Amino acid sequence: HVITNFCYKQWYQRRVREVRAVILHSPLASGLRVACPDTKKTWCFDVFPSIEKISHVQAPTLIIHGTEDEVIDFSAGLQLYERCPKPVDPLWVEGAGHNDIELYAVYLDRLKSFLEKDLATK
Repeated sequence: HVITNFCYKQWYQRRVREVRAVILHSPLASGLRVACPDTKKTWCFDVFPSIEKISHVQAPTLIIHGTEDEVIDFSAGLQLYERCPKPVDPLWVEGAGHNDIELYAVYLDRLKSFLEKDLATK
């Protein structure tokens, strides 16, 4: 199984145990942190507390984020990468925003490399 787009809440609630890989595309650290960027604490009403849950992910994890993301700040990707127990080399797409990251050739190249090389060695 591969989880994309970090529908983590649903995945975590179902307690899927045999996840082979996780791809986080422009991930958010938490829903509240997107709405209120100065928030440093995770509150119980934050519906997407990814920053608190990432430490439970025991599968190789690829994080992809554009450095010029205007929706979810690039720092969210960095924070998740720093807390991820099994990260692979991330893809920080220089100059990419939130809605155009897939248009960069390096995006598909890194996905292919993750699936064919990173996962083959795990």
